[in-house]
Amino acid sequence: MPIIKISSLDYPGVEVFSVLTEAQLRNRIEPEKGIFIAESPKVIHVALDAGYEPLALLCEEKHITGDAADIIRRCGDIPVYTGERGLLGRLTGYNLTRGVLCAMRRPKNRSVKEICSNASRIVVIDGVVDTTNIGAIFRSAAALGIDAVLLTPTSCDPLNRRAVRVSMGSVFLVPWTWLDCPIESLHQYGFRTAAMALTEDSVSIDHPALCEEPRLAIVMGTEGDGLSNHVIADADYVVRIPMSHHVDSLNVAAAAAVAFWELRKR
Repeated sequence: MPIIKISSLDYPGVEVFSVLTEAQLRNRIEPEKGIFIAESPKVIHVALDAGYEPLALLCEEKHITGDAADIIRRCGDIPVYTGERGLLGRLTGYNLTRGVLCAMRRPKNRSVKEICSNASRIVVIDGVVDTTNIGAIFRSAAALGIDAVLLTPTSCDPLNRRAVRVSMGSVFLVPWTWLDCPIESLHQYGFRTAAMALTEDSVSIDHPALCEEPRLAIVMGTEGDGLSNHVIADADYVVRIPMSHHVDSLNVAAAAAVAFWELRKR
C-alpha cells in the first residue's frame, strides 16, 4: 500500500476529503460511483467488517504505525495520504477524530421489498434532516432490535460523514434504503403503520395491540413540524409517548429509542 506524504492542499487524489461536498460525494446521477467518508478507526473497522469497499485513507503520520496500522493492513493496495496535523485540518476543515478518514464506495441501493422481506419491526424516517438525529436513530435501531430502516427522500443521507460518526458505524449494521412511494404502501408487505404523533385520538405507546402486531412500521417525523397530516391520517395507529411535568415532546432521536424498546417484538 503506497504511503503518500502531501505538502499542499491541492495534491491530486485528496479532493474526496476536502473540496467535494456531501452531495457531490453521493452522486445522485451515477449512484454506482458514489463515495462516503468514514471517520475514526472503530467506525472504519465496522464498515470493513460489513463488506464496504475502501478507496483511500487519510491519516496523521503518527497514526500510520498506531491507530491506523490495522486498517492499513486490512485495506490492501489503496493510497494512504498523510501529512502533519495542521495541514490535514486545513484540508478537511475539521480536526480528524482519532486521526483517520477512509473514503469508501457507496453500496448499490436496495429495494424496499428486499429490505422488508424478513423484517418484523422497521422504522420509517420521514423528513428528518439533522445528521446527528439520523446517526442516533440508527444507533438505537441497531441496539434495540429494529430489523430495517426506510427513509423518505426528504430525509438526511445516512452516509453523511457526521451521521456515520454519530451512529458509531451502526448505519453499516442495519439494512436500509430509500422509500420513494407513500408510507401506506408498506401494507403490501404485511406491515401495519404506527405514526408517532401527539394527537387527541392517539393511543399510548404501551397499548397491548401494538406489540401483538406481527409486522409493525414505526414512523418518525422531524421534531419541529412532526409528521404531516396525511401521514397521520393514513396510519393504522397514531401513537404517543406519555409526558410528565408539562413537557410536550422528546427529541426525535430520544423518542425513537423509547419507541423501539417499547414496540419491539416480544
